[in-house]
Amino acid sequence: MAIKETLTEEVEKILSTKWDVRDGTVIPTSDSVGLGSGAVKIKATFLYADLAGSSALAANCPWETTAKIIRAYLNICTRLIKAHGGEIRSFDGDRVMGIFIGDAPNTNAIKCARKIDWIVHNVLNEKAKRFASIKNNDILITHCVGIDTSDVVAVRAGIRNNNDLIWIGRAPSFAAKLSDIRNYPYTVYVSSDSFKVASNQDVTLWNTEDFTYADKNYKVYKTLTPLQP
Repeated sequence: MAIKETLTEEVEKILSTKWDVRDGTVIPTSDSVGLGSGAVKIKATFLYADLAGSSALAANCPWETTAKIIRAYLNICTRLIKAHGGEIRSFDGDRVMGIFIGDAPNTNAIKCARKIDWIVHNVLNEKAKRFASIKNNDILITHCVGIDTSDVVAVRAGIRNNNDLIWIGRAPSFAAKLSDIRNYPYTVYVSSDSFKVASNQDVTLWNTEDFTYADKNYKVYKTLTPLQP
C-alpha cells in the first residue's frame, strides 16, 4: 500500500478513536497507557525547568563545555525533582519536565524550583568559571522554572516501538510557557492556582505580574529568592 493511502487510513483511525479513560492514582508511564485508545486522567502539578542562553553557550564555548553545562543542569533538576517526590516524564534538549501528585504537590514543586535556582546560581555558575570560554566571555548560566497545576489527561502518541506520552491540559503547557520567560534575576514563576494552595509561602518573597496565555490574562507569582538545599 502506498504511503498516502496508509497515512490516510491512520488519520481516519485516530480521529475515530473512542477513548477508554480511567482515573489515575499514580503518575502514568508509557507502558501503563494503552497505545490505541488508552487515556489516564489525573490531577497533577507540572514543573518545567529550562536552561537559558544555550545559543550563547554554543556560540562561545567548545561543544565539550556546552555539553557539560547542559548535563550538569539536567542532573541538578532531575535529582531535586526526585528528592521532592516528583517524577520525570520528559527531556527536551536542555529542559526537563517533572510531575508532582499526592500530598502537597504544589508546595513540593515550589521548594524544588527554588532549590534548583540556588544550585544553579551558587554552584553551577561558580564551578563553570573553570572553563576559559565561560569566564572570558562573562557568560552567566541562568534558567527559568515554571509551575502550574490542573487536571490533565495522558495519552500515548506515535507508533509501536516509537511512542511517548503526551499530556492534554493546561498545566503542562502553561508551565512550559512560564519556563520560557527570560527576565533575570526572576527565574521561578508559579501560576496563581499553584501558589494559592501551596503551604508556608512567605508572600514577601514574591511579586506578581500579568501573563497572557492562550489569549487569556493570568496572574502569576515570581521570585528572585532561591532556597538553599
